[in-house]
Parts: sequence; C-alpha cells; structure tokens
Amino acid sequence: MYALGYLLVALAKVIDWVLVFVLIVVFARVVLSWVNPDPFNPIVRFINNVTEPILYPIRTKLPLNFGGLDLSPIIVFLGVMFLRSFLVKTLLTAGYRLI
Repeated sequence: MYALGYLLVALAKVIDWVLVFVLIVVFARVVLSWVNPDPFNPIVRFINNVTEPILYPIRTKLPLNFGGLDLSPIIVFLGVMFLRSFLVKTLLTAGYRLI
C-alpha cells in the first residue's frame, strides 16, 4: 500500500507542475497578444504551438469574443484552477492516507 500511496502523491505533483506550466504559457500568450510580436520568433511560435490545441476547442464550442476580446484564456484559467484544487488535492489526500 505504501507504493500506491507514493505513486499517487508523485502523480499529483507531476499533474500540478504540468498545470502550472499550462497557466504560465497561456498567460504568456495573453501578454503576447497585447504587443503584436514577430510571428517568426521561435519563442512566440513555441507559445502559439503549445496553447493553440488548448484554446482552439474552446473557441469553436464557446465563441466568446466580445468586441475583439477573446475570453477563451479565462475559461482555460478557470479549468486549470478547478483541476488544481480538485484533482490534485484529491490525489494528494488519497496518497497521503495510503502512506
């Protein structure tokens, strides 16, 4: 049972780090949309390539554009916060109870 507990704790921590990375990259995408960067810059291309698969399905299912303002990053932020507070904490609690 100890191994399963440690596995759940490690899985929760990895998921938490991935979700924090998603938050940072989506926030960087929002900031880049304000300044009109060079689209051929490798960093800008990386950020666009990482965030587009996350934001595009939200844009197609929920067209949240008000006056040219895209609100899909807000939905992503809310989803990530929900996953961090529900999924990660549930896995951590279950893992610590098994240890």
